[in-house]
Amino acid sequence: MTNTDTRPPILQVENLTVEFPTQHGLFEAVSDVNLSLHKGRTLCVVGESGSGKSVTARSILQIVDRPGRIKDGKIMLRQHVRGRDELVDMARLDPKSKEIRAIRGRDIAMIFQEPMSSLSPVHRIGDQVGEAIRLHEKLSKKDARDRAVELLRQVEIPKPEQAVDRYPFEFSGGMRQRAMIAMALSCDPAVLIADEPTTALDVTIQAEILALIRSIQERSEMAVMFITHDMGVVAQIADEIAVMRFGKVVETGGVRELFEKPQHPYTQGLLDSVRQLDQPSARRLDMRAAKPVGAPILNAKAVRKEFYIPKGIFGRSHDTLVAVNDADLNLRSGENLGIVGESGSGKTTLGRCLQRVLTVTTGQIDYTSAGGETIDLAPLSDADLKEPWRQIRTVFQDPFASLNPRMTVQQIIAEPLVTRAELSRQEIRDRVRELLEVVGLPPSAAGRYPHAFSGGQRQRISIARAIAPNPRVIIADEATSALDVSLRTQILDLMLDLQERLDLSFILISHDIAVIRYFCDRIAVMYRGTIVETGETEDVCTNPQHDYTRALLSAVPVADPARRGSTERLRYHEPA
Repeated sequence: MTNTDTRPPILQVENLTVEFPTQHGLFEAVSDVNLSLHKGRTLCVVGESGSGKSVTARSILQIVDRPGRIKDGKIMLRQHVRGRDELVDMARLDPKSKEIRAIRGRDIAMIFQEPMSSLSPVHRIGDQVGEAIRLHEKLSKKDARDRAVELLRQVEIPKPEQAVDRYPFEFSGGMRQRAMIAMALSCDPAVLIADEPTTALDVTIQAEILALIRSIQERSEMAVMFITHDMGVVAQIADEIAVMRFGKVVETGGVRELFEKPQHPYTQGLLDSVRQLDQPSARRLDMRAAKPVGAPILNAKAVRKEFYIPKGIFGRSHDTLVAVNDADLNLRSGENLGIVGESGSGKTTLGRCLQRVLTVTTGQIDYTSAGGETIDLAPLSDADLKEPWRQIRTVFQDPFASLNPRMTVQQIIAEPLVTRAELSRQEIRDRVRELLEVVGLPPSAAGRYPHAFSGGQRQRISIARAIAPNPRVIIADEATSALDVSLRTQILDLMLDLQERLDLSFILISHDIAVIRYFCDRIAVMYRGTIVETGETEDVCTNPQHDYTRALLSAVPVADPARRGSTERLRYHEPA
């Protein structure tokens, strides 16, 4: 691993092997891993889901989920005690011992991927930050609270004196992650382990969190181990990279060296997938050249959606939240339309309004059927929407949450077909097997349950269910955001293949600009319920007209370490 720092590493992982007993024998989730962390430097550990990244991180702090255990190896921490360095092998410490508990939080801190599940929902933010301080330092409750306020100020949480008394559910996703960082930094750790800390965040919030970690690292010379599958993030923050696959480190190197001259075929494939997503799909462009998009088939006019939030004990009054504000949008036959924006911008609500899963407050949604008849979906009852719902289908973000774990794949895919009286049981079974082959899965998968499949395979099952009744429009709501970058490309290419074969039109909802640019012909940018800009995808990405679009694009990490710091980060300030 290229490193010009001649100082000894503050943390050295040597030949680490972690195993889990299963019904088929022992499974090595991590096998013979070697890593080094140095003061003031960032090591990024990358790889697909299941590669062993998180297990490696959790092993360092001895918090591997039982019955997993460290089978072999050393985890050497360099501590400065009484004026001299001492080495401690944490792999030899009991996970419940005082010695390892003293290290957790004080010497090595960890930020987890999902702050809402890592923070206690019933304790105030200040109490949770203060608890970590009081655990390692002899401070009074008042002094710990004052320190918590100062930490919240350091991580740029607005009005920290008031924020300290709030609960996690009162914070946005970005603010919760900042609170987690405040907890992690409460005892000035020498090492910070960040396990996918920005995966669930929008690009603008992600940019702020990365800048925050970097500024704190520069002040304290903290060593950072950053786990991610986002190569754009890696290019912007890494000093060194370790690439993991199937529990092993397959390649290590300096960030420039590894991006420019990757040696392992897996690393080369990972970077190729990233570069593919950095430009329009050649397959899509060829399809449009052979068959241009047609006339509008879904046309939204001044669509508005309001939610009423009860106030008071008895809810006799309410506040009004405008989730979608007078949106005008149209989808043409054979087109891919992207809707992009931050969390809370109204993207998903607009998609559900277009499908009429949600009742619109005002506005018109004209849908043109295959027979040429145009009907306004907005005023229709559920009974009248049965046929449009067959024609407009959805693929959801989390394939595991959207698939019933108690149903077989056969039952899941057949679900939209069983209401059609003209199909016999045998015809439905044949149709399911045909659909499995269409999405690249073997017919034998029909008898298995969702838990038996990987994330990418589960999303293929979700797509098979969506296309089962021969729809014309697919609304893909963050359909690739839960997937690794290589799987992301596979799923997008699958949807393009289905578009060509089945004459589909897509609405792709995403906060990932790269995915939109690869897949979509046109783009609509949303901010706080309002569509602020629409246009051809390349035009919007290369020459944005609205200040918010410019700010959004400036926050996208570029997967090229040579361009680190070359793009000015813009911030959007809403006009008064």
